Amino acid sequence: MAEIDTPAYTPGRPPLRTPFRTPRRATSAAFALNGLLLGGWASRVPAVVEKHGLSESGFGLLLLVMGVGALVSFPLAGRLADGFGAVRLTRWIIAFYLSTLILIGLAPGAAWLGVALFLFGMCHGAMDVAMNSWASEVEKHLRRSIMSSFHAMWSLGAGLGAASGFAATSFDLSIAGHFAILALLAALLLAPMTLCKWTSATRAHDRNSPVFALPRGPLVLVGVIALSAGLGEGALADWSAIFLRDVAGSGEAQATLGYAAFSVTMVAMRLGVDPLITRLGPTVVARCGGLAAALGIAIATGVATLPAALLGFVLMGVGYAALVPLAFSRAAADPIVPPGQGIASVATLGYGAMLLGPPVIGFVAEVSSLRIAFMLLGGFALLIALIAPVLQRDVTRTAT
Repeated sequence: MAEIDTPAYTPGRPPLRTPFRTPRRATSAAFALNGLLLGGWASRVPAVVEKHGLSESGFGLLLLVMGVGALVSFPLAGRLADGFGAVRLTRWIIAFYLSTLILIGLAPGAAWLGVALFLFGMCHGAMDVAMNSWASEVEKHLRRSIMSSFHAMWSLGAGLGAASGFAATSFDLSIAGHFAILALLAALLLAPMTLCKWTSATRAHDRNSPVFALPRGPLVLVGVIALSAGLGEGALADWSAIFLRDVAGSGEAQATLGYAAFSVTMVAMRLGVDPLITRLGPTVVARCGGLAAALGIAIATGVATLPAALLGFVLMGVGYAALVPLAFSRAAADPIVPPGQGIASVATLGYGAMLLGPPVIGFVAEVSSLRIAFMLLGGFALLIALIAPVLQRDVTRTAT
């Protein structure tokens, strides 16, 4: 089916055919931009910790502040997307998101860093809600499953952001300079690509709907899978560089390679995950994913050298890549809970764990060690393999 650039849910308007700014490419650019900024932040975590003299628990508290900012933004962004349209909200948030990255680099002390991270987390979480809503509209418009490819673009952006950290540290670029250049490049190269002709649906908000939707019934275990995968992804984003530096004994420039290796692996797996699910089924893919992630954690924490840790992070990328898309597919196919409510409830646990899990890693590392904190992730990965059959019901029907 050819991709036609037409406004969503506005019949009667003539189609606007522009080969370089189709809805799919515009949405992909938004996902890539969101990942790019988070990857850039993640790559400079050791430098931020050193600049502000933070302990592991102190840094964990700042990550908690960032996670709370994101969680606060979820219901607000959902209501704004309903009122103004997902595509319009996505574009508004981009400008603020770019600014908050610059604020992180300019923060003169830990208190101001906390304020900047709270705003950064709010923008990241709000854009996550808005762009995923936009992506679901594009997917419906094209009448085929493409959500995995959007998440692949997010992972690609995150990997490029992490790679920018390697380049910045190699050239001894300051945190403020690095983040300013990264924000400028994103504003010039990616932000304009989101400006395709598209009009999102708007609707009145139901005042009786819960602010935070949580899974119920069979979706509780589906939410546990999303939570377990979110813990792993969040830990790699915020702690992989410190793990490589403090546990594996790498230099600061080499420490930035961990999240880049993880993100590149996620891109490759997400681009090829749909055929695997169709051929093997969701249970087999999820079970293999949980076991691969657990094996990667065991290698990274057991051997604790730079090559072993990088190999472990690659295996974690292989393992985690398919799990969140599978959880969303199962939530959308639930025979009892409506698709939107099901996806929202599972996303709350998945994204909540991704954002709030890293602070918990910091607190555990403070009372024990970072290696033990990472070992706990292995237990959650094994739990995924154990409860993988909960993904089976109606998923294959949806995928095929």
